[in-house]
Amino acid sequence: MNEKIAEEYQKKVTSAEEAIGKISQGKRIFVGSFCSEPQHLVSTLLKNTENFFDIELIRFLNLEGSLMGLTADETKGRSYHVRLIYQGSGMLDGLSAAKRFLTPMNFFMVPSLFSKRHIPLHYALVQVSPPDNFGWMNLGVSVDITLAAAQAADVIIAQVNSDMPRIPGYGMLHVDDVDFIVEKNEELLTTYPLPDLPGMENIAKFVSNLVDDGSTIHLSPGIPVELALAALGNKNDLGIHSQFLLDSIHALCNKGVITNRKKAYNDGKMVASGAIGSSELYRFLDQNPAVELRPSDYVSNPRIISNHHKMTAISLATRIDLKGQVAADGMPQNHFADVAGMVDFTRGASMAPGGKTILIIPSTPLDESASNIVMEISAGSVVIPAFDATYVVSEYGVVNLFGKNIQERAMAMISIAHPKFRDELFMKAKEAGLIGQERKINESLMGVYPSWMEETVEIDGQKVTFRPAKTTDSRLIQEHFYEMDKSDVNKRFFGMRIHFFWDEMKNIFMVDYKNKFSVIAYLGEEGLGKVIGIGMYGADEGKDMAEVAYSLDGQWQGKGIASKLQLKIVDAARHNGFAGLYAMTFSDNKTMIKLFKKLPYKVSSRYEDGDLMMEARFSEPNEA
Repeated sequence: MNEKIAEEYQKKVTSAEEAIGKISQGKRIFVGSFCSEPQHLVSTLLKNTENFFDIELIRFLNLEGSLMGLTADETKGRSYHVRLIYQGSGMLDGLSAAKRFLTPMNFFMVPSLFSKRHIPLHYALVQVSPPDNFGWMNLGVSVDITLAAAQAADVIIAQVNSDMPRIPGYGMLHVDDVDFIVEKNEELLTTYPLPDLPGMENIAKFVSNLVDDGSTIHLSPGIPVELALAALGNKNDLGIHSQFLLDSIHALCNKGVITNRKKAYNDGKMVASGAIGSSELYRFLDQNPAVELRPSDYVSNPRIISNHHKMTAISLATRIDLKGQVAADGMPQNHFADVAGMVDFTRGASMAPGGKTILIIPSTPLDESASNIVMEISAGSVVIPAFDATYVVSEYGVVNLFGKNIQERAMAMISIAHPKFRDELFMKAKEAGLIGQERKINESLMGVYPSWMEETVEIDGQKVTFRPAKTTDSRLIQEHFYEMDKSDVNKRFFGMRIHFFWDEMKNIFMVDYKNKFSVIAYLGEEGLGKVIGIGMYGADEGKDMAEVAYSLDGQWQGKGIASKLQLKIVDAARHNGFAGLYAMTFSDNKTMIKLFKKLPYKVSSRYEDGDLMMEARFSEPNEA
């Protein structure tokens, strides 16, 4: 740096004890957040608490940082108070002593809290990199609310740490703007690996099916690297606009799936407001021209988020109730609150062109001691209101709550709960009036959803998903039959029908995935499309052969959909131990006859009461 700047820098260098000793009584102090906490300054502050009276410490919630001990120590209440800015559940386990210090806010609004002096800041304790030749120091891994706090504070005490990476973007402070400089090198706070989530393999597959190539992604910190890689590692041209840059994002960069070419906003850049992760992540970010850190009033602003192409916010919840209300607490093993910006990204993504929000909810903790899908979440714990929840993914399936009424939402959430809790949830929902009295308990006791059967293909330029039917498909299946051609209805049901009431169709969607199994061809996004084809089999208990039937939207015939459905039915029947399939049809139903004879097994035929019976056993392959 030039001589004048170097001289100014040296004038401001002092010890931590001297700098902290300049803090006056009754003042408000901001402490740099997340992994950028200036630990040396904080520890010096704590050592000198007996010298302070009535100071207030402000920071974003850090579950395991050194300041958390302050909130629970009543003996020091006359020395300081702590204000924790937090967007999570007010009922967070392990934080009961700190509950009164929590200040719930949307993350993107926090910078204005400081800049408009709604909460005046007298001191800011921040951590920065050494200055460059022009005197600029970099806030490194935490721009978020730290930049606004530093700019708004009357006095800035900066810990200069050579281990702090210089990350491109807006996180710059000049030597001229800093009042005291404390030189102290120390390792930045890092996170340790997250434990696996229950059913992580299934969850990853469901998430992968929901994320399109070319999407812009937000990932929450609680999602393990392995899950992110399994869900997104085979995608193309993903972009990043996320609250934090994480080890999972670093891993995806190494896989080459993140190019930032199709974001439609800030193309070519991974944009975030901070970084939380390992030392390897911080080295990757150091002077990386593909990265841009900006304050949270930009990154977490729903209006900015909504500008991105196919903006997809993927977040981890801790509890979701049957209405779709979401609780998301900071997780102890995660080191940091996992909910920063969760509401902001949920709303921003829902407004983006082709955008969507995905909430991951493991159905239980690892020990399966309780259900994470619950009857109702208390008002104080709700982070995301029911009307903001759309896609919800557990290891037992994926549902889309958008546009669903309360009964449909309750049935959907029960269908992806752990099977051993579905009975209890169903009965509680019925007692509370969320589910009608005409609905039966066996609707909630379906077998485990066979996610391995899901497959999405492109047909005539449109996305068609082949998957097992769910109870939540009931109305779509009814609509499918109402739209069928009358002649196709006659062949499918052995006679004309003009109505397809719920209780008449329930055998198709109230399946146990063993003796009763239905596979649908689903056009469009999950929860927003239509059923264009159905294949199903049914078998009496103890029988070794299953009867099949199919139906297909007239506009989609001749495109291979029926054959695909049939192969899926074969896979399901073989998986469940059946010896073969049979079909009853009119002798002039050439379409059904031709389809059944496509099976790779010998087909025998005979007439019963004028109808044609066809049979194929899996033990008798068709050599031809």
